Amino acid sequence: MEAAPTQALRVENIAKRFGALTALRDVNLHLNQGEVLGLIGDNGAGKSTLIKILSGFHKPDEGRILVEGEEVALRSVEHARQVGIDTVYQDLALVNELSVYHNMFLNREKIRWPLLNNRLMRRLAKQHLDDMGVNIQDVTVEVAKLSGGQRQAIAVARSVYSDARILLLDEPLAAMGAKEGTLILDLISDLKARGTVSIIIIAHNYAQVLQVCDRVNVLQHGEITFDKPTSQTSQQELTDLVVAEYRAGRAARAANNRRSNP
Repeated sequence: MEAAPTQALRVENIAKRFGALTALRDVNLHLNQGEVLGLIGDNGAGKSTLIKILSGFHKPDEGRILVEGEEVALRSVEHARQVGIDTVYQDLALVNELSVYHNMFLNREKIRWPLLNNRLMRRLAKQHLDDMGVNIQDVTVEVAKLSGGQRQAIAVARSVYSDARILLLDEPLAAMGAKEGTLILDLISDLKARGTVSIIIIAHNYAQVLQVCDRVNVLQHGEITFDKPTSQTSQQELTDLVVAEYRAGRAARAANNRRSNP
């Protein structure tokens, strides 16, 4: 009998409220070791709130989080990083005016007292980017001068280099052209092949989710309503789920308006 896969991350019965607004009701989710999980859902479904809870930015009102089988109460973003969870947001948290290698070592600078050891950081940054297949010819160039795809790749590489075992990617392909998007998809595929990092991707492009993810979850009304291997679903099925939710919401709003304005 085939053994069950090891879980890198497990979320049980997570709920989060902001005053009268319930963002998450009862979220149950798991991420297997070395797996890439796609998380999709309409705007306002609670995806960003869930990612902020997993990254230590928000505390859940209910539920629990287990990392590699051990329950953790994440106190902060730094604490999440200490237990191996790192997040790459759309804004990347890169400093445009700094070089590639300085960004790679941001807040983790190598020191040769009393100065920064720039030579070592340049060498290590180039070596790590090359190892990950990220083609940056000159690591001394300012990040602002690079393409969106290159900047995204540097942000991902920085997280992996800092020993993240669970990587949360918030819309890593947003507003990218085909060439830049392919660069990031290839990087994610390479990480998946290594099997040392487990990844959750928030995305709106279902074709890209099906291309690079092992499994897909749909978040609706603050709960996970759909969980399937990507090999067992389709772009049409995922689209139909989200469209049905949108139409149901529109019908409910129309009914409320009729009751309010008879």
